[in-house]
Amino acid sequence: MGRVTQRRKVLKLSLAGPPRRREDIMAAEEPLEIRLGGRPFSVTMRTPGDDFDLVAGFLVSEGVVWAPEQLGAMRFCAGEDEHGRQTYNVVEAQLAPGVPLPDTSLERHVYTSSSCGICGTASIDAVTKSSHFDLEAPPETGALALETLLALPDKLRRRQQVFERTGGVHAAGLFTFDGELLCLREDVGRHNAVDKVIGWALREGKLPLRSTVLQVSGRASFELVQKAYLAGIPVLAAVSAPSSLAVELAEEAGLTLAGFSRGETVNVYAHPERLAAGVELSV
Repeated sequence: MGRVTQRRKVLKLSLAGPPRRREDIMAAEEPLEIRLGGRPFSVTMRTPGDDFDLVAGFLVSEGVVWAPEQLGAMRFCAGEDEHGRQTYNVVEAQLAPGVPLPDTSLERHVYTSSSCGICGTASIDAVTKSSHFDLEAPPETGALALETLLALPDKLRRRQQVFERTGGVHAAGLFTFDGELLCLREDVGRHNAVDKVIGWALREGKLPLRSTVLQVSGRASFELVQKAYLAGIPVLAAVSAPSSLAVELAEEAGLTLAGFSRGETVNVYAHPERLAAGVELSV
């Protein structure tokens, strides 16, 4: 796993026996500075790994790029820890000629923690205006079967290798409407896991992701709905609750938002018409 995990000695206490020392495996968390055109653009706390996907997905989520040809080279910049080892904690991204740099004077948080996501979007209106994709799937896609949707959390959980070892990371999985897993990423930050999935899709030339479902292991925040919408993902499902602002954005964007997807039940908060068992939401 490399720097994805770290080992630490811990003291385990129990009412059933004496204290004992043991080794624990934890998910790694380190800062990643993103530089754009030679200038600092953002810093996020993340689990190292798939960093180029993370940067590419972050740029999609910020509305900077939306096609692979708009993103030029990415490289790790020199950076060393106190022992002289390369940290790989700075990524320089170059935009293609003609792609404008974002206006960094706009109100936004340059620093993002592993839990809060990108908090600088001024309003729902600003998000919807920055999208370059609609969410209409091709006619041949058909409806998403309720049974398929309900099966996704278990499929996601079975493929979470880092969570299996640490219990300390979120996961995001991109699935087809038939339930086929296309991409799975894990990270200490739920928004980072989603950015890594979207960045993978950008670099593979798969945007917009109109016939897909994004299944996440935690709650559905405003930032996750924003990211799904800007990547053209029509369905976002979470095993936990959405926030009120996430529901408002999903309603405005035309995105199907599901929460508490567990076992045989799921709550649909916006646009249930994409589901084969869809009904009108009561007020």
